[in-house]
Amino acid sequence: MTTLQPPVAAAEPRPAPPPPRRERRSWTGWGFIGPFVAVFALVFLAPIAYSVYLSLFRDQLIGGTTFVGFDNYQQALQDDRFWAALGRVSLFLCVQVPVMLGIALLVALALDSGRLYGKNFFRISIFLPYAVPAVVATLMWSFMYGTRFGLVGDINDAIGVSLPDPLSPELVLASIGNIVTWEFVGYNMLIFYSALRVIPNSLYEAAEIDGAGQIRVITAIKLPAIRGALVIATIFSIIGSFQLFNEPNVMQKLAPNAITTDYTPNFYTYSLSFSGQQHNYSATVAIVMGLITMVIAYVVQLRGMRKGV
Repeated sequence: MTTLQPPVAAAEPRPAPPPPRRERRSWTGWGFIGPFVAVFALVFLAPIAYSVYLSLFRDQLIGGTTFVGFDNYQQALQDDRFWAALGRVSLFLCVQVPVMLGIALLVALALDSGRLYGKNFFRISIFLPYAVPAVVATLMWSFMYGTRFGLVGDINDAIGVSLPDPLSPELVLASIGNIVTWEFVGYNMLIFYSALRVIPNSLYEAAEIDGAGQIRVITAIKLPAIRGALVIATIFSIIGSFQLFNEPNVMQKLAPNAITTDYTPNFYTYSLSFSGQQHNYSATVAIVMGLITMVIAYVVQLRGMRKGV
């Protein structure tokens, strides 16, 4: 006997999934960073863009300002005065920066050792020259350098000797280096000292258990721990060396035979723009110098942050 099966009802179609909701974009973050972006674009990006624009033109005696493309850059790359100024600040960098950072590091290590009495007084005293404006510091040292009116001249008259003239063409670069070192040793010392103060005490305790001496603690713990601070201070010092301007500009009045208007790249750029009225070529030299500084600073950063170096 056959059993009749009830008919199977057709499956109802599933409802289509609702379309994904599009989240409304929130502009709250832009509201916070908007003022900074506006100021950054106005005071940093806009001057760079305008300098690049100026570097593509040249003032002609006939025809006025004309578009010359990259002719100004070609002229800058063949400019002996620019390369001489760049070589001069490169020599300054290779000698002055290691000396300055070395002194700053030694002072920071001495302050961090805990064996220096009156370290607060020494820390303030060494940092104090950084608070002196660069123009004031340069004037002060320049008058001390004077052989006719300054400290060197007074020593010559009092003792009856003839000390070398610090403002002579042979020694003026070293004299500028002495001023810059006096100004920025305290600044770099504070960077190193701040990095030393955050080293965990557990590392020192482990070194004491192992019987490590002070030299071993410095080379194995302190220097590796402040490696980032060393790199940052080096990059700042490199940029500052290539931007050398205040000291030679002020001393040029006292030593016109030793410091010319193209003594440093920045001084050369300033002279081209304000004395020679060569605004377009001045912008070109500034851009070329900025690119060179950026490349060298970037190479130093890569080298300094590489592990195992």
